[in-house]
Amino acid sequence: MDTDALDAETDTALTKAQLSAIVYREMSDLSKSDAKEMIDVFFELIASSLIAGRDVKLSSFGSFQIRSKAPRPGRNPRTGAAIPIGARRVVTFHASHKLKDQMQAKHE
Repeated sequence: MDTDALDAETDTALTKAQLSAIVYREMSDLSKSDAKEMIDVFFELIASSLIAGRDVKLSSFGSFQIRSKAPRPGRNPRTGAAIPIGARRVVTFHASHKLKDQMQAKHE
């Protein structure tokens, strides 16, 4: 894949629309609508797995994990008033060692 073309397409963030366009360009046997559907299904699968409480591990990329956070006291930064923060589930991402190494090599 031509990473220079990817850099030229993204200002600060890679969007789903841009990702779909790149998949369409790289895979000549896919139509634009098929490329878009492929990207949509990919993210739907990740989201539904996380919502169901299952971690998602992508080899050579990283893993998305669900963490349960307990309720805790918080504070409104503007007024200083105490505000209770309820229990919740959050998604965390941990990059693989391979991705970390690639990122370091790019900046050396």
